[in-house]
Amino acid sequence: MTTPDLNLLITLDVLLSEGNVTRAANRLHLSPSATSRALARLRKTTGDPLLVRAGRGLVPTPRAIELRAQVGHLLQETLAVLRPVKTPDLQKTMRTFTLRTSEGFAENFGPNLIERIHRDAPGVRLRFVQKLDKDSAHLRHGTVDLETGVVTNDMGPEVRAQSLFRDRFVGVVRVGHFLTQGKITSKKYANAKHIGIERQGLEMGPIDEAISALGLEREVSTTVGGFSTAVALARASDLVASVPERHTGNLRAGMHTFALPFATPEFTVSLLWHPRFQADPTHAWLRKIVIETCTVRTQ
Repeated sequence: MTTPDLNLLITLDVLLSEGNVTRAANRLHLSPSATSRALARLRKTTGDPLLVRAGRGLVPTPRAIELRAQVGHLLQETLAVLRPVKTPDLQKTMRTFTLRTSEGFAENFGPNLIERIHRDAPGVRLRFVQKLDKDSAHLRHGTVDLETGVVTNDMGPEVRAQSLFRDRFVGVVRVGHFLTQGKITSKKYANAKHIGIERQGLEMGPIDEAISALGLEREVSTTVGGFSTAVALARASDLVASVPERHTGNLRAGMHTFALPFATPEFTVSLLWHPRFQADPTHAWLRKIVIETCTVRTQ
């Protein structure tokens, strides 16, 4: 079946409104002959004369009168679809966003983020899910709205990214731990008992690589799945947790934090999303709020 020319809807709307080919042509910025040809096409498409001669003018047929209200409504809906998206009324927006983040992000940044969102858009809800791997399929499939992480070569090329903050690893122990006394050397650090962080099958992380280059090896007494668990365990034991500094700011409150006695590379934590949400105004607003919250929190 041949697809009808939807531009004819505009011509039909104007013709039914004017009831005159010449006046309709002026409104459409067409010649009278072109408008007459369009009317002929409309008659063929609808199977109805639509406008018939009555004296010097044209009068609508019953079918044309029936179509008049429908065509006007259809055009209004079509124009609404094709207009640029309006700025959303955040006070009336009802929506839930899913954020996929490493353990510790919600605990550290969540309170300020939720407070800001509730103030600007009380109907918006956040759902935090733990990031167990670096696979960007969750963003591509639309099951996740936003994600935080370090940009890698394994990430899908279509994923958009915006830097949130620079971070580095620090050591953290309970108050009264022997590492709180005197200078912490690389050997003293390595001889303590440590909490390892699961690294998705990787044998060595940046900390182990750094101390290995010094001819040392730390003793990992236990391994956990995330930073907040490591900090909580260090708080209640004599184990040492080595965690990102800014990522765990709230979690380390009341504990002793120290700079690692050897160099480890800093890294950038970014906000990630799929291009399908790039022009979504509410999604753009949320991205702005997350960026501002993390920036203020880490200054």
